[in-house]
Order: sequence, then structure tokens, then C-alpha cells
Amino acid sequence: MTSFKLAYVPGATPAKWVRTWGERVPEVPLVLVPVAAADAAGLLRERAADAALLRSPIDRDGLHAIPLYTETSVVVVAKDHLIAAADEVSAADLADDVVLHPLDDTLEWPRLPGRAAVSRPETTADAIELVAAGAGVLVVPQSLARLHHRRDLTYRPVADAPQSSVALSWLEEETTDLMEQFIGIVRGRTVNSTRGRSPQPAVKRPERQPRKPAAPKPARQGGGKRRRRG
Repeated sequence: MTSFKLAYVPGATPAKWVRTWGERVPEVPLVLVPVAAADAAGLLRERAADAALLRSPIDRDGLHAIPLYTETSVVVVAKDHLIAAADEVSAADLADDVVLHPLDDTLEWPRLPGRAAVSRPETTADAIELVAAGAGVLVVPQSLARLHHRRDLTYRPVADAPQSSVALSWLEEETTDLMEQFIGIVRGRTVNSTRGRSPQPAVKRPERQPRKPAAPKPARQGGGKRRRRG
């Protein structure tokens, strides 16, 4: 049975598009494939998925990519941390903290703020555990902070931190009809969208024929009555 496989990285939320797909293309199941951020592009190249929701930076070699949205970056801290009292912080505010840098970090820092940890955690999930243990703080895209939510932790926006963008990507030579369907759903096209259809020819109205000039009236015969001479 034909299916459409959509890979997605942690924090990406394809649920609304999956629902729309089910309404518009019920005969083709949409299969979700969770994938680590670092492995998403490779999964497409191996043809293990038809499309992927992945994070920047993207190796675009052989891939199409449509940017979807950019996320706010936040710092995850313990609820009793001083940062928890602020509405927003800057990278400079993290100068006295150990800032954890997991190996699967999706943010491209020119220079990581704060103090470096002794070692790098394997994953973001591992780094969250270290934050909860009081070993440091962690800067991540907001969706990852939500994904790894814990009652003893909170997060605040970091105004000048690098940001992570999410894109829809697929192989350049694999723009199938099903792929076009999914692109339309992601871009918010309606069922009646004319994209991809041949435009209907305009109906040509018959030309108006010019009116013929009216024929001149014949001259009146007999003029009026003649006067009598006296």
C-alpha cells in the first residue's frame, strides 16, 4: 500500500498538517518518522522518508528546502535560579553560569556564553537532567524546552542568542504529486487552489456589429397649397 513518510526532528510539531492530510488524501496513510536533528538530511538521501521537517543549518546538496518558521531561543534554568525572576535575559547575563553544550545542539554559537562545562552531554535530554541537578543552564529553541518540560525547571527568552529555523525538505528529483499535495498543505493552500492546474480560457464575447445607417426619408411631393392670384 502506498504511504507518505514524513520524518520530523525533536520539537517539530506536524500534527495539524497530519490532520489536514487525512482529510484531503485519506487513501494514502501519512507515516510519521521521528529522527534526530543530525540524521534528518541523511534519512532523505537514503530514501527512508519522502520529506522531513528539519532544523537549520541544512546541507542543501541535492535537497529542496522551504523555510517554515524561526524559533525563539530560551535558557532553561532551575525554578529557584535568579534568571527565573526576569522576563528576558541576554547572553551576557549568563556570564557566571556553566552553560551546557550538548553534542546535538541545534544553535550555531560564534562563541558560547558563560563558563564551559567539564564535558559535553550526549543529548539535549541529558543536558536537561544536568540542569535539574544544578550542574548548569542550557540554551535551546523554545520547542525543545517545552518538549523536555519538568516541574522543577523553567525557561526565559535570550534576546541575542542564535535562533533555530525549521524547514520542510525533500530530494530535488522526488517532487511527486504526493509531495506537491503536502507542500500545498504546509503552505496553507485551500482544496480549491488553482496552483498546478491549467488556467481556464477566457470566454470570448461575440463582437458587436456596427449599426447600419438609417435610409434617408424620401422628399415630400406636392409642397403645400398654391396661393390664388387676385
